[in-house]
Amino acid sequence: MKLRKVVSVVGAGNVGEHTAALLALRGLVDVRMFDLPKKDGDRIIEPVKGKALDIQQMLSALNIDGKVEGYTVSADGEGYQALEGSDIVVITAGFPRRPGMSREDLLEKNISILSVIASKIKEYAKDAIVIVVTNPVDLMTYAVYKLLGFEPQRVMGMAGVLDSARFKTFISKEIDVSPQDIHAYVIGGHGDEMVPLISISNVGGIPLKDLLSKEKLQELIKRTQFGGGEIVDLMGTSAYHAPAASIVEMVEAIVTNNKRILPCSVYLDGEVGEYYGVKGACVGVPVKLGNCGVEEVIKIPMLPEEREMWERSVQSVLKNLKVVDELLKVMV
Repeated sequence: MKLRKVVSVVGAGNVGEHTAALLALRGLVDVRMFDLPKKDGDRIIEPVKGKALDIQQMLSALNIDGKVEGYTVSADGEGYQALEGSDIVVITAGFPRRPGMSREDLLEKNISILSVIASKIKEYAKDAIVIVVTNPVDLMTYAVYKLLGFEPQRVMGMAGVLDSARFKTFISKEIDVSPQDIHAYVIGGHGDEMVPLISISNVGGIPLKDLLSKEKLQELIKRTQFGGGEIVDLMGTSAYHAPAASIVEMVEAIVTNNKRILPCSVYLDGEVGEYYGVKGACVGVPVKLGNCGVEEVIKIPMLPEEREMWERSVQSVLKNLKVVDELLKVMV
């Protein structure tokens, strides 16, 4: 009998590796890592197995129980049998952003990668909840949802948790207050048109708009919207510490069934889609997470100016949706 939940992390690059390590340190789940081999001259090496062993030894050093395993897979889908029994599959695989590259530039390459991974999830982990991290995440979440054919509550993208963490960081530094006492949501597409919601953001119950000037708020909004790009410019590659922590927050909400309300990219349709003005697309909104995945999509109130920002953000996602649909027709 399986005592712990199993979380499989597909892609053991910076984000995947840090996600696996943080999950293991929490001690709540067993972790399986999957990635491609690499060439070192004439030698084939298997970094994912080394990373898994390193994390396992880290747990021993810290006297933490847990199981971490690494599996080498091929680009055409060989080696994914160990996905079997996974409760959650986190997809971080894909090409990372480089300086000057938009998330949309990654579209075609990453859909081709995710189509292989989705086929293996369907084959070996058809009951799993799937968290998509690969950018551009709203479009990739939509693609994975379509490729899998799972119920919409079992497929979600990680975006708003990270964006909200960045917003909280900038607020915390500005007013010198612990982020624990800052409540702030960022919704919409995970891109430069994301929507930090000032109207419901507060610090210890005090509305954020009462603590900062309009000019300062606009400055923080802009920095949040370009928060990922700022790190890319500084490091030369995408962020990974904060994204990994954001994934772990989502995983823990699902595994512990503690009904956290977190902003995630989910498939919107029907009544809730009508409320948000979105039909048949994945965009970031607050949802209640539990052990079945998305248990409820929260209808969050917005001021007229926030609704305008939201509509612009939605359009930034929708403009490439037809391209995704055309690519999916070729992939399927």
